[in-house]
Amino acid sequence: MQAIFLDTETTGLDPYSHRLLEIAFKVVDVSSGCEKLTYQTIVKQPLEIWEQRDLASIEVNGFTWEKVQLGKEENIVREEIIHIFTDLKIARGSSVYICQNPAFDRNFFSQLIDVYTQEQKNWPYHWLDFASMFWALQVKANGETGDSFPPEISLSKNSIAQRFQLPIEATPHCALNGVEHLLLCYRTVVGFDGNRKR
Repeated sequence: MQAIFLDTETTGLDPYSHRLLEIAFKVVDVSSGCEKLTYQTIVKQPLEIWEQRDLASIEVNGFTWEKVQLGKEENIVREEIIHIFTDLKIARGSSVYICQNPAFDRNFFSQLIDVYTQEQKNWPYHWLDFASMFWALQVKANGETGDSFPPEISLSKNSIAQRFQLPIEATPHCALNGVEHLLLCYRTVVGFDGNRKR
């Protein structure tokens, strides 16, 4: 089984009016935790897209117009990802996506590669989120110890990281840092077959 740990940075929160600025992912063998491939690129956008950016989002990811211009055109990024997924035999049933916020990342990923193309190529449609994994493990642990579930719980990746004495994600955010931090949290909280949490 392969997991695609994926993160994006964008011009804003709304996939109907904002666009992708950066995408990164690592393809990892779930049995061994071995990293098979790392991909990261800035995605170039025209000035009219940049001018519609959400300033709060840009403050989080630190992008500038000059940095955006260093990126690759969307069609090139699209073909590179298709080529990688084909080479690695990414397919439904043998691969899943794992993200911090899959609803967000999936929408922007689909700007690059439309859902009909993804379907035609039999790519996975399961986008798993790390917070739900932590939630399930917490429920199970509380059931085993007889502890009551806390009245409040933060499910942000940084909050979960701090709970396990891990560093928080560096700022400003970049997609590859997001992927690496997600993978660190996953290895610690969930684990792979070689270091599975029991």
